Amino acid sequence: MSDNVKEDLITQIVEAEWVQFDKVNNQGGRASCQDDRTTFFIMRKSQFEYWTKEMLNSYLDDLHFADATGWNLLTEKYARMMESTDPIGYDNLKDKLPHRSSKRIARQNEVVELQVGWMEALAEKFPKVAGRARSIRSSEDSMYNTSYETYLRGELGTYSDRTFNLYYDYMTELKEKGDNLALKIIAKSANMYGYEGLEDAEESM
Repeated sequence: MSDNVKEDLITQIVEAEWVQFDKVNNQGGRASCQDDRTTFFIMRKSQFEYWTKEMLNSYLDDLHFADATGWNLLTEKYARMMESTDPIGYDNLKDKLPHRSSKRIARQNEVVELQVGWMEALAEKFPKVAGRARSIRSSEDSMYNTSYETYLRGELGTYSDRTFNLYYDYMTELKEKGDNLALKIIAKSANMYGYEGLEDAEESM
């Protein structure tokens, strides 16, 4: 896949997400991040940079299907996060969310633990960089703080079965190779903010 084709797919995805993100209704009113297009695009493009073409196409299909059916995947993501950050509020919403089988949830948790481990490894090597990101573990969650673990679990829950299965297989492949996807994503974000790499970002903070 050429760089231009992949970049076009990523741009389509992030544009579609931004439209849905703009429509998310927060309990406390509109969040400031909903007006920060630049940060949103940097963070989301950094993530999708390392996806395969098949993964990107499948998730783009998810977004298009959501639009066609009047569903908002970004609203769903934040609702799923509430299972940890606001359990009472989540109880009022959970029956409205798409059902996920026990097998699917178990596989999601497997992926979450893998990626949390990657993030903790990154934090050990680049503590200042990690300190600018979300807290890592769900044990640190509150109504005003959403951890990396909880955010990731919420996002995985929004993927269609096809997209999630592709994602799961890809994570398994990276694990077998000994790659750290969290490090790659954060490094890409740092580069998009103008740093030469993680070492440069760490020294500058």
